[in-house]
Amino acid sequence: MRTPRDRIFITCAVTGNLTTREQTPHLPVTPEEIADACLGAAEAGAAIVHIHVRDPVTGKPSMELAYYREVVERIRARNTQLILNITTGPGGRFVPSSNEPRVAGPGTTLMVPEKRVEHIAVLRPDICTIDLNTMNSGKEVVINTPSNVRRMAKVMREAGVKPEVELFDSGDIALMHDLLADGSLAGPALCSFVMGVRYGFQPSAETVIYARNMLPVDAQFTAIGVGKSAFFAVAQSYLAGGHVRIGLEDAVYLSRGSLAPSNAAMVEKARRMVEDLGAQIMTPREARELLGLPV
Repeated sequence: MRTPRDRIFITCAVTGNLTTREQTPHLPVTPEEIADACLGAAEAGAAIVHIHVRDPVTGKPSMELAYYREVVERIRARNTQLILNITTGPGGRFVPSSNEPRVAGPGTTLMVPEKRVEHIAVLRPDICTIDLNTMNSGKEVVINTPSNVRRMAKVMREAGVKPEVELFDSGDIALMHDLLADGSLAGPALCSFVMGVRYGFQPSAETVIYARNMLPVDAQFTAIGVGKSAFFAVAQSYLAGGHVRIGLEDAVYLSRGSLAPSNAAMVEKARRMVEDLGAQIMTPREARELLGLPV
């Protein structure tokens, strides 16, 4: 049985792929805005920042290496200890054509696995995500086959980057066990449960406990809530013995009817919640030591 930890780290996911400026005018979009949001989150108490990039003109999701490089360089010019966790999620979405399902329709982003981790091999952040889900996602499908995941994990391993394994349902945890067993992933595992995405894990205390109990005993985990479950997941993740994540990737409201003015404000609220429950937050250096990252 796991009990709440005395010290936990906070991850801030500052922009993501799906949140839009129509939902909140406070969403960081340009590389400068994204870097500033990461630095503000760090000042508020985040030890880790999870980074996507956007086209600075359209605001749409991007995989452009130059944008990632600018964000990393801007952060590192002002903060050398903050742990950078960069996404590899884009590139796995398939939208079948209505008349010929075998043919990709508009919205499809499928690309070869090595292309999805090209920026990781170049920039070598501390951490990068690796998604294990093949699932219905809203009206579309996300495809991450075991063979493609292994190809991505190989690039991460050769770059010396620690994967954070994103788990969207129980089958993903079974796949993670296989990847750990054959050496595609190295333990101890760092992982997260993503709750609230159609049609994967749904947010509840029972989901967090169920998923937690399927993990290797030495795994570090965070339960993530999407939308109205975001701050619910902060509390449940901590109470189940995990760490916490929050940010404008996951939700846009600080409280019912009140838009979050910034990622930093969301981190401040999450910090208050876990401190009121009895925890202390880790510094980036402490989180590095826990996760076996260079200090």
